[in-house]
This record gives sequence, structure tokens and C-alpha cells, in this order.
Amino acid sequence: MTTTTTQVNPVNPVLRTPPASPAAAAAFFSASLAFHADVSDVASTLAAAAADGTDPGFVVIDSRSTASWDQGHVPGAIHLPTALIPEQAEQLLDRSVPVVTYCWGPGCNGATRSALALAELGFQVKEMLGGFEYWVREGFAYETWEGPAEKAADPLTAPVESDDCGC
Repeated sequence: MTTTTTQVNPVNPVLRTPPASPAAAAAFFSASLAFHADVSDVASTLAAAAADGTDPGFVVIDSRSTASWDQGHVPGAIHLPTALIPEQAEQLLDRSVPVVTYCWGPGCNGATRSALALAELGFQVKEMLGGFEYWVREGFAYETWEGPAEKAADPLTAPVESDDCGC
């Protein structure tokens, strides 16, 4: 039987730092899934719950400013800017219901800051990866101060011919 070990490879930038062990990788990625939710998973769960008249099992929090909220937000989301979480979370949220936070997109850490603030108050929380940007880019309906809106899915972020990306 031949065994190989990963060696540090100073020429290859991908392997300059060797990959983690399979056990360490499994622990890391498992933990990541406990902290993050995918835009498509959030959208499909909300749509299925609406179609069935059931509870999705979580609430969605938009942590952005009022101007950002008015520009567009996830239908059914609760508007709770990060700065207002300490004074308003208790009145707006039920601690027994998990919370999914989002902000503008992957270049913004507002959802992370709001998730931290909620966790520090004792709420179960996940961050929606991609934020509002990817909600819109994947073609999901959204609401603005003018009413409902929707854009075609960006073929670089979502399958054009299917509702399921297969991942």
C-alpha cells in the first residue's frame, strides 16, 4: 500500500499551505453550515411555506438602513437595522425561533454584525450568504417602497433553465 503526504509547495500558491486534514475540514465545514444559510435555500423554504400555508421555522431580518430597505428587501423580512437590535429585538423576535440575517451582499459584513448582536442577546441565528444582492441576482422576487419587483436571474449566479442548481 502506498501512502502520500501533502508537502508544502512554495511554487504552488494553492498548496503553499497544505490542506487541513479530512477530520479538521469536516469539522470546519459542518460548523460553517451551522452559521450560514444559502440565498436559494432561504428562498425555496419561504416559498414552500407560503404555498403550504406553513411556518418556515425561521424569521428573516434585514439589518440595513431604512433607505436601503425601501430600495428593496426580501418579502416577509423584518426590518431591524443593526444599531437598533439592542433596543428592539426583544419586542420583534421570539427567542425560540431561529433568525436569518442579511445585508447588502458578500462585500458587506452588516449581516455578520447583526448576527453577532442577536447571538449576544441569546437568539439562534444564521447569516444569509450573498445578502440582498444575491437574492436579486438569483431572480427571486423582492419588495420596494413602490411595491413588488423582480429581475431575471443572472446566469453567472443561478441556473437559467432550472430552479435547482444541483449543489
